[in-house]
Amino acid sequence: MKFAHLADTHLGYRQFGLHDREKDFYEVFEKIIDKIIEEDVDFVIHSGDLFDNSRPSPMALLTFQKGLIKLKNANIPIYAIAGNHDSIQRKGTIPPQVLFKKLGLKVISPINTNYMYEDVFIAGLPFYPSSQDKNLKNKLAELSKKAANHEKSILVLHQGIDKYFNLQYELEISDIPDNFNYYAMGHLHNYINDDFGKGKLVYPGSSEIWKTTEISDYRKNGKGLVIIDLDGSKPSVERIKIDLPREFIERSLDYNDLTSGIEGIKETIKDFDKKPILNLTVKNVESTFDAYDIINEELSDMALMVRPKFLTPDEESIELIINQENALGSVEVLSDRLKIYENEDITKFAIELYALLSKDLIEDSQELVKSFFDEKYVDSEYDNNKEEVLK
Repeated sequence: MKFAHLADTHLGYRQFGLHDREKDFYEVFEKIIDKIIEEDVDFVIHSGDLFDNSRPSPMALLTFQKGLIKLKNANIPIYAIAGNHDSIQRKGTIPPQVLFKKLGLKVISPINTNYMYEDVFIAGLPFYPSSQDKNLKNKLAELSKKAANHEKSILVLHQGIDKYFNLQYELEISDIPDNFNYYAMGHLHNYINDDFGKGKLVYPGSSEIWKTTEISDYRKNGKGLVIIDLDGSKPSVERIKIDLPREFIERSLDYNDLTSGIEGIKETIKDFDKKPILNLTVKNVESTFDAYDIINEELSDMALMVRPKFLTPDEESIELIINQENALGSVEVLSDRLKIYENEDITKFAIELYALLSKDLIEDSQELVKSFFDEKYVDSEYDNNKEEVLK
């Protein structure tokens, strides 16, 4: 028996505000569906962030519907959970995946946590923020007990784990039950294939380049999905790479040899089917305006987008310091400042709140604050004045 596992397709994402990039995500998803059918798998698991937001565009919904119908016609069922992007962290809300239940999508939810495919136990949970970690761990313990009654079992989650994430994680590796055969993870956009428990823990990664920080992993592992064979004593995982519609080109140029550098880029991209995204770093810049004008005139017609960064001779040394591995970003600085409280729950809460507020998700932020104080300080003196704080 074999199945396909994918995650983080982010249908509807319009990267850099470009409609062409939104269409790239649709194109990759369609390729993945065709590949799944070609591989003749028994079923499919999608581990969250099917859509880029909780209110997908009509085209995003239509693209998934077409893929779902293709799978249905091929007699391939699909099981899915909601991720942090395609769900709203408020009570009483439902993810857009529910719209497709009548078309055969099997939605794994807190109410309906598990299914059986023949003799395989498929269980999971949608994304839980770190402020609800106690609830998440309790539910994982319940699923672990159910899995103990089955020879073959799969756990589907959309969570960050400390072993693979830096600071923004919801679970420690020790919190994961160790009696499942396969751990179908989502959330991390890089590819991870690790031994864990009775089998394998896998993040298939995002299907497209959602952030430019994913480019290095893309060069190494590609983007796509995995095919898992459950027939052996331990699951066998095969990485399936999908060709992306558009290339991301990264180049470092010297202002004093800019013409030659640009000609090299032109030679590289001249035969591309689709215009690439160019990420350029130009060093030793004497005039930013002149450099920009030259790059724009020479490359704008050959690229979908040119993203230049200019460094003067004085700025170059500063840039190297900023890009050192040990440099602190905003999340790290926040975490460092909160060490005085010696409370990991407060640190996780603050990081999650920062992430929501940075995206102007005010209602989600209010719900996070409310749930955090309900769970952590329900008996405290502060609880009496909680409503005033939330205003």
